[in-house]
Amino acid sequence: MPELDSSYPIGLFDSGVGGLTVMQEIMRVLPHESLVYFGDTARVPYGNKSRETIIRYSIENAIFLLEKQVKLLVVACNTASAFALPKLRKIFNIPIIGVVEPGAEKAVSVTRNQRIAVLGTKGTIQSRAYQTEIQRLLPHAHIFSQACPLFVPLVEERFLDHPATRLLVKEYLSGLHQQEIDTVLLGCTHYPLLKPLIQQELGAHIHLVDSATTCAEKIASILETQKLQSRASSPSHAYYVSDDPDKFKELGEKLFGQALPHVELLNHEKFTPFIYH
Repeated sequence: MPELDSSYPIGLFDSGVGGLTVMQEIMRVLPHESLVYFGDTARVPYGNKSRETIIRYSIENAIFLLEKQVKLLVVACNTASAFALPKLRKIFNIPIIGVVEPGAEKAVSVTRNQRIAVLGTKGTIQSRAYQTEIQRLLPHAHIFSQACPLFVPLVEERFLDHPATRLLVKEYLSGLHQQEIDTVLLGCTHYPLLKPLIQQELGAHIHLVDSATTCAEKIASILETQKLQSRASSPSHAYYVSDDPDKFKELGEKLFGQALPHVELLNHEKFTPFIYH
C-alpha cells in the first residue's frame, strides 16, 4: 500500500447527486475529514448500463480521485459497488469501501421477521449483490427485489414531490404490500431523497434503511485502525461533476439545506484513458 497521510482527503464518487447522501453522513460522523466528491453527471444513470461499462466508468472515476491524493475511496453508488468493487480493490492499493455491504448489514440488524425488500436500479437488482450479502448474513431471510429504474432520473431532474413521481412510487411498490415485509433497503444513494414518498406509500411501520450511516461508521473504523484520522480544525470539501455544475449545485443545496461551495466542471477528456478488458 502506498504511504498515506492522515491529512489526505477521503474521495467519493457516484453517478450523480445521490452520493451526497453518503457524503453528508461522513461529514456528520467525521467532521474533521476533508472530502473530494465526483458526480459523473454526464453519464448518469449507471443502473441501465452493462457491467463492463460500469466497471470502466468506475475505474476512470477512481483514477481521477486518486490523482487528488485521497487516502480512502468510497464507491458511493450502489450499481458501481455491485459490479466494480472487486476490480477496483484488485487494481488500486488503498482502502476502498462500497455501500452494498454496510446497507445489507443495517437491514439485517433491524428486521424482526426476516422479510426484507430491496429497491434498486436495474443493474443493482440484476447483480444480486444485495440479495447475496443479506443471505450470507441472514441465511433464512426472505428477500423481495424491485427494480425502480426511473427513480434516479426523477431525482436528478428535481422531481422529488412531483405527481408523476408519486404515481411511479405507487406503481413500483404495489407488489410489496402483500409480502408482509418489515424492512425496505433503499439500494441506491439517490433513493433517500424520495424517502418521504416511499414511507408514505408503504406505511410508518416499515423500516426504511439506507447505507449512508453504516458506511460512514465503517469508514471511521478503517481510519482509526490504520491511524489515518484527520485532526484538521477546518477541513475542506471539493466538488467535481462531469456535466451541468449549476444543476448539481441546486439539488445539492436542496439536500444539504445549506450553500455548497464552487462545483467544478470536469471534462471527460481530462480523464486518464483506461481500456477495460
